[in-house]
Amino acid sequence: MSQPSNSNRRGLGRGLGALIVSTEERMNPVTPEIAAQAQAGGVQMIELGRIAANPHQPRSHFDEALLQELAASIREHGVIQPLIVTAAGEGSDGFWIVAGERRWRAAALAGLNEVPAILREASPQQLMEWALVENVQRADLNPLEEAAAYASLMEEFGFTQAETAQRVGKSRPAVANTLRLLQLPPALQQAVIDGKISAGHARALLGLHNQDEMEEAGAIVQQRGLSVRQTEELVRKLLDKPQDEAAEIQGDEQEQAQVQHLENRFRSALGTRVNLARNADGSGRLVVHFYNDEDLQHLYQLMVGEEEW
Repeated sequence: MSQPSNSNRRGLGRGLGALIVSTEERMNPVTPEIAAQAQAGGVQMIELGRIAANPHQPRSHFDEALLQELAASIREHGVIQPLIVTAAGEGSDGFWIVAGERRWRAAALAGLNEVPAILREASPQQLMEWALVENVQRADLNPLEEAAAYASLMEEFGFTQAETAQRVGKSRPAVANTLRLLQLPPALQQAVIDGKISAGHARALLGLHNQDEMEEAGAIVQQRGLSVRQTEELVRKLLDKPQDEAAEIQGDEQEQAQVQHLENRFRSALGTRVNLARNADGSGRLVVHFYNDEDLQHLYQLMVGEEEW
């Protein structure tokens, strides 16, 4: 890949003097380490607006609170580790990020105009591989993002599971087990992304016959807060039970889930502890707790719609 022409190097190769500018003059602090690398020709300052996210970036979620923390650190100390970028391609004077998207996003939040970066040549395949490897090594991907990235490598470049494993430094069984997560029903995939269940829970649930059973068992796991080992035991019981008994167990669990859901709705609406018990004939008991006269008056106003009783 050819280097950008001089006419396109607005943010590149401006020399050490252009790098060492006070924070007050521009919100872009440069550390001594970065300045030394720039003097040696290894690091260049590139305008934020000329940099774009890697189109093959497997990571789709960046924690906003952690980005704000990094932005605060960058305001104080600057970007200590340069980004790695590659030319965006034919007819463009921009760059794609090979490594360092979090730093790029945080630098924008910190109000920087430029960031230190190392320019590398990269093919589309390398761009995808490097982004995946960096995220895997930093444990930045959730299990579904990692699985989708492996699948993309295999689909776009015809890799086998073994070749994919070799390129990202994982064992073939580890890659295979991660890819299996893509067989989960959408609701359980989202539960893994949200951290409500782990990849270990998900792999245990994949042992069931179909996606409906997986969803029903997944709901039980979340309601009861089951461990991975307990989830494996639940799956074994469901597989061992005749279908009518399994349906009965799942029906009971669904009834409990509905009661729990109603209790939570009452608690949210009333702002206090609520207990709901239902009988087989549809009758039952709803207990609303209060702890002082002020609580009682608040509940009265919510239920009756009057200020005073």
